[in-house]
Amino acid sequence: MQIVQRFIQLESASGILLIGAMLFAMLMANTPLDPYYEAILDLPVEVRVGALHLDKPLLLWINDGLMAIFFLLVGLEVKRELMVGELSEPSRIVLPAIAAVGGMAIPALCFAVFNWSNDTDLRGWAIPTATDIAFALGILSLLGNRVPVALKLFLMTLAIIDDLGAIIVIALFYTTELSTLSLTVAATTIAMLFLMNRLGVMRIAAYVLVGVVLWISVLKSGVHATLAGVVLAFAIPLTNKKNPDFSPLKSLEHLLHPWVAFAILPFFAFANAGVPLAGISLDMLLASVPVGIMAGLFIGKQVGVFGFSWIAIKLGLAEKPGGAGWGALYGVSLLTGIGFTMSLFVDSLAYEGMADLYGGADRLAILIGSVVSALAGYLVLKFALKD
Repeated sequence: MQIVQRFIQLESASGILLIGAMLFAMLMANTPLDPYYEAILDLPVEVRVGALHLDKPLLLWINDGLMAIFFLLVGLEVKRELMVGELSEPSRIVLPAIAAVGGMAIPALCFAVFNWSNDTDLRGWAIPTATDIAFALGILSLLGNRVPVALKLFLMTLAIIDDLGAIIVIALFYTTELSTLSLTVAATTIAMLFLMNRLGVMRIAAYVLVGVVLWISVLKSGVHATLAGVVLAFAIPLTNKKNPDFSPLKSLEHLLHPWVAFAILPFFAFANAGVPLAGISLDMLLASVPVGIMAGLFIGKQVGVFGFSWIAIKLGLAEKPGGAGWGALYGVSLLTGIGFTMSLFVDSLAYEGMADLYGGADRLAILIGSVVSALAGYLVLKFALKD
């Protein structure tokens, strides 16, 4: 339980910081500071080791590099939860798992309804399916001790399953042309990682070193590089037979969590949330893609999460979180519509290389859908959790 409480505290604080990063990015993008904001994102960063050459603007290093570390942490959390945490007990996983399925399926359907006739637009169907756990827990933390622990665990578990679903979606639907050579190198390094695990290698540095090779090969393969972080996470041992007091996985998770919560995610938010409002007209915001995103986040998420939860509870498949009524469960369902960083990330993959096809209206729609969901969720919870 201490691990869960620490997780919630870190994610809640990170959520508040994310709001600040978003506001700062919007300030820079919509004032005379905009040229400096663009210059920061376009700053060339080059790494060369012999024949190996990586040359990308800072924005892509953040989206492909730093977010790989974020997904490494997600993978570590998912593995720990599956083996010894909330996800290891079927009775506790049923409700958030069913809710997560609804929270991905209905928003995707909402988006598809508005964009079915255009294949390019339809590429963004997964944008409103994501939940930003840091932002959501940050809003939940504003209500203090009135929030039942079981309700926090429900939201946390749902978001972890949601992240796992996002990983699968990215792997299956957001890849480009594949390089056979790079995929071969990636497969070899993956085999090496799991062989190290079977041989009982406990040094985290050894896994990280091979993981860097994996990240580069996946980056060059056409599969999104962030998935390398997830694979690396599942290879790192949870237990140490020779030293039961030391867990490589928990040690690395403990090390990475503050960096991800207070540096990587805020950097990502700052780099992707700066949408210049001057160039976005009402017609652009009411186009099919932005409307699909806003509808998916605000309507699809609450309908999917609350609707599927209600059905599961009424059928006797699961129980409501302890100490929480229907109003509180509905409030948390609204909070899952806070897509923010995860939705921005999927958006960058869905329309990658299309030169800002929607003039920033798609990213603004993510911010609007997330903010409206946050405000509505907070107000409903404040009323539902009255002392």
